[in-house]
Amino acid sequence: MNLQNQFDLSNRVAFITGASKGIGLAIARGLCQFGAHVVISSRRAAAVAEVAAGLRAEGLQVSSVGCHMGKPDEIAAAIDTIGEEHGRLDILINNAATNPVYGPIQDADEAAFDKIMQVNVKGPFMLCKAAYPLLKASPGASVINISSIEAIKPDQGLGLYSVSKAALVTMTQVMAKEWGAAGIRVNTICPGLVKTKFSAALWQNEQMMAHINTQLPLGRIAQPEEMVGLALFLASDASSYCTGGMYLADGGYVIA
Repeated sequence: MNLQNQFDLSNRVAFITGASKGIGLAIARGLCQFGAHVVISSRRAAAVAEVAAGLRAEGLQVSSVGCHMGKPDEIAAAIDTIGEEHGRLDILINNAATNPVYGPIQDADEAAFDKIMQVNVKGPFMLCKAAYPLLKASPGASVINISSIEAIKPDQGLGLYSVSKAALVTMTQVMAKEWGAAGIRVNTICPGLVKTKFSAALWQNEQMMAHINTQLPLGRIAQPEEMVGLALFLASDASSYCTGGMYLADGGYVIA
């Protein structure tokens, strides 16, 4: 068995949400480097189209589509576009997320709750449902949901976000159980604190970072590129017997 070939994604089509920057962009570039054609999306079609053009300039196979994960019509349209333009979908990565509030859960209002659940839970649910026929037709299809270490070890101030990411973990397990017979694997990656625009309020706070780093066995936060290896593993045949799993990339935060 040639293990290198197990990571080959040639002739496969991947769709990654929230991929104009940060973790999503890093994963998109990584999957492309192993042969996949990657469709990237974000809620701003023009912005993600510009990112896709930059990746194509690197010689990578990338296209883009606008898709707001809080809008079911845009989710359905994105899958229709992929079906029409590529005729297949082999890898689906739910990466887009939102967290508009920081503070005690009792201070969060209903609008914030609805927005977080709409984008972080209902959006992936609707996208997976829409993509199911294409995924079912693909041998070795893989769904990867990007959750968070907050799903299993909630931190102060991130209450609703933690709840939504925990729901995503459970949804992953349900889909893995129900979709295994269709040959679709479904897994979760739980990153710790990663240096992205999404988490800038945390890592730009020097006092907070000094405290966080002392709590991490590896003594530092992650770079987006450090999430790519797990995504590649779960997207490829190397993980052909892995489904329903929750994979941590947290610098040891859970055990600290």
